[in-house]
Amino acid sequence: MSLSEQNKPTRAPAAAGTRRMLNRDKLEADILEQAVRLFAECGYEGSSVAAIAEQAGLSKQNLLYYFPTKQALYNRVLDDVLDQWLERMDLLADDSKEPQEVLHSYIQAKLRFSREQPWGSRLYAMEVIGGAPMYGQEIKKKLVPLLRKDIAVFEKWISEGKIAPVNATHLLFTIWAMTQSYADFSTQMCLVLNRKQLTRTDFADAEKLITDMVLAAISITPSPVPQG
Repeated sequence: MSLSEQNKPTRAPAAAGTRRMLNRDKLEADILEQAVRLFAECGYEGSSVAAIAEQAGLSKQNLLYYFPTKQALYNRVLDDVLDQWLERMDLLADDSKEPQEVLHSYIQAKLRFSREQPWGSRLYAMEVIGGAPMYGQEIKKKLVPLLRKDIAVFEKWISEGKIAPVNATHLLFTIWAMTQSYADFSTQMCLVLNRKQLTRTDFADAEKLITDMVLAAISITPSPVPQG
């Protein structure tokens, strides 16, 4: 073997490692996709690792290699859901835009999550409705600091006269309820509307109405003109 051949870098192991990583990522994604749906449909107690593995096209033993317990899988699913939700909450901290634009973007992002990730939204709602017995500490640890940060943004807007005085905490609670209902209660909506699923037009109409309601709640009433 020549010296140049000896010094030639070996690419095969690196390429094989990359393929293994891609395969692992795909397998984890497939597992999580099936897990969030089954947990949302059947609840934690009603779901089994074996059923999730079957839906993902794996053996139970293979699934347990990636997630050693059902609770570890459940927590990972909720981690992903909450992280995506908090990513949208972070939109409120944009000081470079006016309140109206920021709130519209936030409502739009929340409704998009309800449209694109309905199982995740429903699972999170089920956990919270049940008293968050398995995920409550994570919710407090992750959600509370960002909520306080967003409330501080509202208080800044109020102090600058950009919006009317408002209870920011309850305004955010209201926005969450309105936007998440399009995932959590979509079945009821579809029954009332006599259709199989909500359409993009339904979400566009909801976005406009919710945005208009929120902007009306923060509008500044002009000061009365002095008489005489």
